[in-house]
Amino acid sequence: MKIAFVGKGGSGKTTTSSLFVRFLGSLDLPTVAIDADINQHLGAALGLTEDQAAGIPPLGLNMAELKDYLRGDNPRITSSDSMLKSTPAGHGSRLLQVNGNDPFHQKFGRHVAGATLMATGPFAEDDLGLSCYHSKIGAAELYLNHVVDGRDEYVVMDMTAGADAFASGLFTRFDVTFLVAEPTRKGVSVYRQYKDYAKDHGVKICVIGNKVEDEEDVTFLREHVGDDLLTWLVPSRFVRESEKGRTPDFASLETQNVSALKVMLAEVNATDQDWVKFTRQGHEFHRLYAERWGSRSSGEDLTRQIDPDFVMGARPAA
Repeated sequence: MKIAFVGKGGSGKTTTSSLFVRFLGSLDLPTVAIDADINQHLGAALGLTEDQAAGIPPLGLNMAELKDYLRGDNPRITSSDSMLKSTPAGHGSRLLQVNGNDPFHQKFGRHVAGATLMATGPFAEDDLGLSCYHSKIGAAELYLNHVVDGRDEYVVMDMTAGADAFASGLFTRFDVTFLVAEPTRKGVSVYRQYKDYAKDHGVKICVIGNKVEDEEDVTFLREHVGDDLLTWLVPSRFVRESEKGRTPDFASLETQNVSALKVMLAEVNATDQDWVKFTRQGHEFHRLYAERWGSRSSGEDLTRQIDPDFVMGARPAA
């Protein structure tokens, strides 16, 4: 299952996603974690030092290599240079598996907290004033377009703050989107944006309350997000110790917060994985990008990269 963590800046999105990754790791479930936030703090939240996190080869700075690898011998893709971030997999493409023993995961992944961590990478000095962060996230979108995750396998992405995911088709790549919200007016504002933008695309949004101190906070969240409130986390001594650079045992996480993580995992596992919809939406957004600017920029019709007889899922991976 593919899971996104989104929310307002400062809502605790990275902290919550790291707790969920740690929880999956504690259960020995195959997990890939992707830091796609411009601030790149997921590695530290999972227990890496700053130097260790900085040593992960950034996906966003290796787009040419990524495209060349994922292209494989797909005859519909004339060259890796012609690939867009939206280019879908087809016959001949290299498909990836969660924690797969392949050159891609070996080079760009690092094992931490029971998961394989990858990162889109921070802004490079050459990017300043010349490009937006969406060019980095495009690498993660290509990854999601080519990874086949099976039952009890998880890809968890810590997204950029706010509603930036809607600048591309990335928001349709997930089976479940967890929106982290504090019990404040600003905390629920991103929820309303996300809900409105996603309403026509079948995106499953579950709200995770964070820093919830009492029943009044729960009532506030219910008033603003209704039945989309799935569960909530309480203030955590474990999190505070982790943020100070210490390494508390995950078993010391508060009972309420462990219970919340169990609810989140149960919700994910109860969600149907719709590969037909995943493939169709990928084709729709790629066609949109190709027709609006991609084909004109490359000088060829990039809609031809769409393989109409190919559907992502367990069968192609096998």
